[in-house]
Amino acid sequence: MEYLSEEHVKLLLTKEWLVKSDSESSTPYLLKFYASTVDLTCCVLITDTKNAWGEVLSSNQIARRWRDCNSQNSTSFAEEEEEEAWRIKCLEFLTSAHSIGGLSALSLELVESNFSDFAFTLGGGNFRWRWETFHLGPRMSADVLSKHLILPLISMSHIAFSSADPLGATSEADLEKSVDKVGRTARRTLDTHVRNALSKPVLATTLRRITAMFNFVPDLPRIVADAQAPDLTPPSPPTASRARATTPPRHAAPARSSSPEWPSPVHATHTESKTEAKASSQAKPPSRMPAKPIPSAADDSVTEEEPEEDDHAVPAGKGKVVPHSRWNTNSRDGSPVRSVPPKRATPDQSPPPKAGGSRKEPSPPASSSPPPPKKAKKAQVSDSSDEEDSEQERKKRLARLKGSSTRGAKQPVKRGGRRF
Repeated sequence: MEYLSEEHVKLLLTKEWLVKSDSESSTPYLLKFYASTVDLTCCVLITDTKNAWGEVLSSNQIARRWRDCNSQNSTSFAEEEEEEAWRIKCLEFLTSAHSIGGLSALSLELVESNFSDFAFTLGGGNFRWRWETFHLGPRMSADVLSKHLILPLISMSHIAFSSADPLGATSEADLEKSVDKVGRTARRTLDTHVRNALSKPVLATTLRRITAMFNFVPDLPRIVADAQAPDLTPPSPPTASRARATTPPRHAAPARSSSPEWPSPVHATHTESKTEAKASSQAKPPSRMPAKPIPSAADDSVTEEEPEEDDHAVPAGKGKVVPHSRWNTNSRDGSPVRSVPPKRATPDQSPPPKAGGSRKEPSPPASSSPPPPKKAKKAQVSDSSDEEDSEQERKKRLARLKGSSTRGAKQPVKRGGRRF
């Protein structure tokens, strides 16, 4: 046994469809048969319009199966020529049995088999034959059904609905001419042929009604001879007044909720900038100069450096610096103690005197007692150190004081408290 190939399917294109039903299940089966007395081979194709099966037999397989199915009518021949002539006669008989007139006299019966996918027997009188077919597969089955059954039926329906006379009343010669003409057109442009055939209202609606009838549809569709073209104008958009009425307002006031209102982005940015400025001013407090101890009499030779102006100047207002008093009564016994005042830089300050020059010390207030002599020496040393500052340094201090005054008032710096 061989599988049905594409070459065998091509040989079956010129063969007619034979119809036989199973006596038990009443399922109709369509089959095609081909036999060649030259090669002593034969093949069969059978389908239930859902699946397709096929089988190919060689010369030896034909002789062996005939002897198995018809043992009473088989003999063995010693001569090879006699055996070959007998095999040719068996093929001719099978060809006659697989014809439209011969198959109607035979019965089809499905049998179980362990060697094939689909087995059935054909018999009648003293003749019996069995086929052991194999499934062609879904792809090959669809291709076979399309080429051998579906497309030819569409073309035949086109001929039937196009001719004025019914096909049964037409002569064989005229019908062959019509079929050949339609077949040549369909072969050149298959898509146009199928579209023209199924676009006819009578054919399309007839096929629709038959399909609904076969599938037990309760409401059968009508057969229509003429189909009117519908209006394919697209619907127009709604008018402007109707669109305004149906469209909700875009700028609707939002409903107030119980959640707290958040500030606007501009106000939030302004508040954040103020917060950052305040945090930066608090993060950089003015430097605090530790209070220097009161020098004793033994420390007359030690000089005391005067602190920076920007370290001791405390802004009292906008751009004003309040200097500390030169005399403070911070001692325990109430005696005046001199503290070094911060130097105040002004734009019209005279240039410092040359080194070696003497400068008079301002007199203390009248209410206080004169300072000790040692304090004058220290003041003189501090004055000499102040004179060494250049004009450029005073300008830098003045620019720093002006910059601090524009940023705002600084927090007052606590000076040294009382010492015990």
